[in-house]
Amino acid sequence: MKIDFFTHVVPPKYKTALGKISPHFEKHVGLVPTLCDLEQRFRMMDEYGDMKQVLTLAMTAALLFDDPQVGVEMAQRANDEMAEIVAKHPGRFAAGVASVPLTDMEAAARELERAVTELKLKGVQLFTPRRNMPLDLQEYSPLFETMWRHQLPIWIHPFRPIDRDDYKKYFVNHVFGWPYESAATMAYLIFDGLFERFPGIRIIIHHCGAMVPFFAEKILGGYEASGPIHGMHYEGLPRPLMEYFKMFYADTALSGGTAGLMCGYEFFGADHLLFASDMPYDAELGSRLIRETIASVERMEIDAAEKEMIYEGNARRLLVC
Repeated sequence: MKIDFFTHVVPPKYKTALGKISPHFEKHVGLVPTLCDLEQRFRMMDEYGDMKQVLTLAMTAALLFDDPQVGVEMAQRANDEMAEIVAKHPGRFAAGVASVPLTDMEAAARELERAVTELKLKGVQLFTPRRNMPLDLQEYSPLFETMWRHQLPIWIHPFRPIDRDDYKKYFVNHVFGWPYESAATMAYLIFDGLFERFPGIRIIIHHCGAMVPFFAEKILGGYEASGPIHGMHYEGLPRPLMEYFKMFYADTALSGGTAGLMCGYEFFGADHLLFASDMPYDAELGSRLIRETIASVERMEIDAAEKEMIYEGNARRLLVC
């Protein structure tokens, strides 16, 4: 069994509702039909053996629109339909992940509680940055506290609009900006005291931990030098800095890069690495990502027991299933 821990979906009724607000975004969903067409998705999954997926919402209204009421209504709609899909297809989907309206934190906390207690969704997906800043505990602590209390994971997905002011051309914001946003968010949460306040909280960082595994020594050296050279002191962490970065979970969504996976494996360890393809955002509507991600894991020079942890064991432990 392979549990694909980070795949994207746009539920059909949610897609229709999205189109009423913005035909532009509905048209975008139509360019990737496997976001919405479950039968086409199932045929693709069948090519790769015994597999289940964890579903996260793409085209999140709370991310796309600033109107708090729109965010609340669309999050509720998305969560209801996500729960329906998972309940209808238990052989296909291991879990669904909740969405929340980040424009209204009180409403977000209420909706998240409903999503995990009544709808039985298995965690929440948060996007970063928000209002050009990474996630931090000062604003988002109610959501982290809810997930910690329920012992359910948080999926963190980077997001930088393609037309952002810096580096507009050549798709640079997406290709290079997203890993930066993930790494910056990890640092913010560490220095905000996330792991002291919520011991054992489970946070998944997309794209195999982004920049952190490769730049681990550079990160450590930079912070060690920040005081004596730049007069910027970071105090108050009771453990060594790198221990905190290793408390995050990472996924295998590197589009098939085994060298990057081995870097992530050496940093996080097999017990903090989760099989995930990032389906369906590729030129083959998801098939390439699934195929190449499996191949990249198979090429890893680790033992079979560790591969089983990555493919399935860690996911079952985090989803409590």
